[in-house]
Amino acid sequence: MKLPDLTPRLVVGISGASGAIYGVRILELLRNTPITTHLVVSKAARLTLAQETNLRLADLEELADTVHSNHDVGASIASGSFRTMGMVVAPCSIKSMSEIASGMTSTLLARAADVILKERRKLVLMVRETPLHRNHLRTMADLSELGAIIAPPVPAFYTNPESVEDIVDHTVGRVLDLFDIETGLVKRWTGTAEEMASQAKTAR
Repeated sequence: MKLPDLTPRLVVGISGASGAIYGVRILELLRNTPITTHLVVSKAARLTLAQETNLRLADLEELADTVHSNHDVGASIASGSFRTMGMVVAPCSIKSMSEIASGMTSTLLARAADVILKERRKLVLMVRETPLHRNHLRTMADLSELGAIIAPPVPAFYTNPESVEDIVDHTVGRVLDLFDIETGLVKRWTGTAEEMASQAKTAR
């Protein structure tokens, strides 16, 4: 009897919101881990990637272990029997968020996220939009009740970032923390007297 493949897998979705670099950086970091990545990119995300980065779609796809077409709703990640540790959508557009919340799964990205929810696995949505109106907020609340984690890519300036790259790294480091994936990018707060004194000195 052949035993099932228990290699840890993470599904990475990239939708059309601004911030394609978040998905790119997540894929880069996971290449240095035992985790295999399954990538699905929306049509709008391809446009954003070209506008915001110097990467071609082929460059992005080379970062993933497996790439799925967003039109292939019969792909492995569309089935609950395909075991994964969860899915992150980085960034997550309002359109993708709304599709996931409604259960309208006409694309693989939305279908894969729906599978994660129904299987009670971890779904992290890096929703990138502002300002938010009432329906946006209600949709986020509905998703949270379904078990999703809403993790907007909000900069953390307490880390004293020196570059955009520093901001991106801290954000994706904290997102991967949600999957218990250590990247070495997050400075851990210990609450020691020395650390508090250092913070107070910096604030002066």
